[in-house]
Amino acid sequence: MHESETKVQESNVPAQTNSLSTPVAIIVAGVIIAGALLFGLKSNDGSKVANIPQPQGVAQPTGDLEQMKSVSKDDHIIGNPDAPVKIVEYSDTECPFCKRFHSTMKEIMDTYGKEGKVAWVYRHFPLDELHSKARKEAVALECANDQGGNDKFWSYADRLYEITPANNGLDPAELPKIAEFIGLDTGKFNTCLASTKYDAHIEEEVQNAQATGGNGTPWSIVVGKNGKKYPLSGAQPISAIKQLIDLASK
Repeated sequence: MHESETKVQESNVPAQTNSLSTPVAIIVAGVIIAGALLFGLKSNDGSKVANIPQPQGVAQPTGDLEQMKSVSKDDHIIGNPDAPVKIVEYSDTECPFCKRFHSTMKEIMDTYGKEGKVAWVYRHFPLDELHSKARKEAVALECANDQGGNDKFWSYADRLYEITPANNGLDPAELPKIAEFIGLDTGKFNTCLASTKYDAHIEEEVQNAQATGGNGTPWSIVVGKNGKKYPLSGAQPISAIKQLIDLASK
């Protein structure tokens, strides 16, 4: 199965159901995303390009891929920033499918990144209703970048995804330990973590993910060399991602 975490939209739930407890809501969300189905993948111009497995419960994107904020020097990027194909990932650090997808993308970059063909762009999409710890972890990533730049951002992300049990299971006490592990000044890191310095930036990326059609994580957009955009929903296998890269390279 190729799955993702589904964002709970309280505004779309009838009032009488809002009394559901959080555990029940999480169980319901888990049932919704438990299977997979096939549908025709479409690019931003509406043309059908492939049949790729998608997670059940994560519908075809209803947003506008063209609303994606353009990739810039302010983004967190692995690979050649001028690569003909860019994979823009909106991720939640406590999502188990994001943990899986992170490993898959590292494999992709080991091949396509070294050849300069693909750039991987990481953006934040914490699902607060499911993972109350994810937003603070997004702040931690930004604090790593604040102190050590892009390299430390990715080192922190790699270590966080490596050790988190996912599903809101990471002890917050681990955040400064990760900072120390990758060689950051923990005092400066903790000061940054306790601040609101990056709150607006993280929320902006959440809003952008939703505007482009993201309703679960991981939510990614593959941008081709001609600017055409393709949705990539869920923790797809490496074969599916390679298929999209090939399409976007044409």
